[in-house]
Amino acid sequence: MSVPQYLRQISLKVGDANKAIDLSDMRIRFSVRRGDISTPNTADIRIYNLSDETIKKIQKEFERVVLQAGYAGNYGTIFDGTIKQVRRGRESQTDTYIDITAADGDSAYNFGVMNVTLAAGSTAQDHLDQVLKSLASRGITMGEAPELSAARLPRGKVFYGMTRDFLDSLGKTQDVSWSFQDGKLTLIPNNAYLPGEAVVVTSATGMVDLPEQNQNGINVKTLLNPGIRVGKRIKLDNSSIQRLRLNPAPLGQPAVDLALIQIRTDSDGFYKVLVANHYGDNRGNDWYTETLCIAVDASVTNSSMIKAGTGIPGVIAAPGPVKPFG
Repeated sequence: MSVPQYLRQISLKVGDANKAIDLSDMRIRFSVRRGDISTPNTADIRIYNLSDETIKKIQKEFERVVLQAGYAGNYGTIFDGTIKQVRRGRESQTDTYIDITAADGDSAYNFGVMNVTLAAGSTAQDHLDQVLKSLASRGITMGEAPELSAARLPRGKVFYGMTRDFLDSLGKTQDVSWSFQDGKLTLIPNNAYLPGEAVVVTSATGMVDLPEQNQNGINVKTLLNPGIRVGKRIKLDNSSIQRLRLNPAPLGQPAVDLALIQIRTDSDGFYKVLVANHYGDNRGNDWYTETLCIAVDASVTNSSMIKAGTGIPGVIAAPGPVKPFG
């Protein structure tokens, strides 16, 4: 999927369960950080020249913020979370502002607890159901998730402690990464990606500068694109990627060879998004998305393959593309 990027659009609403105010006509600067890790996504939003009455409502009454941004024809939510701090300030003699710091799933991450026991014969899905029950009071619902193992435990299972710890355990046993995305618990297999058409990233569709390979994957900068989401795919022209220069001294060591496989390019140009950060100013120049991604099949390789001398380019063919789930 590729949509030309022009005619900026933005919407910012702050409110609670019963009412909200629309601040879309104000000058807004924002920085949104989203990733596939368990720690909550965050947003810093600066709004200029609000009235004292509006500021008091935001400080004392409202708790939720929803930010949408993009372009005509490609516009959507880039952050949905709860307000953690509101700070007032002045930028000049004529311009005042408030800074909103917000987090997605912060309450669930920090305060979600479990105290339940399941009888022998429970499955991973049963465990996930109990996790969701403990998070419901924190406003979290179920998002994307693959089919979990149907294996049954021979003994009972005790859940007592922080919910996030049991999600970590579930992630390890089911080989998935978990995160909160816009108030939804999302599970993404480490060897798969979310279903849906890949976002084509070229200079014609908003790519800025050239993609760069680093020790963590491929960095890509584009005009702001809400369609680039954590766990989904983008499509790049491999010839445009600026390759990483390596120090040859440690080559051949297992950890280094594993890293090389993890950051390799995909033969078909498909990459899984691990980080999607958005930042912009609706009356300034900034209006960008910065992405960190890896080849869609990169995570299927593990250290045992390195020790066996397999999966390394030039030794045998790299693994084939990973299928989407769902």
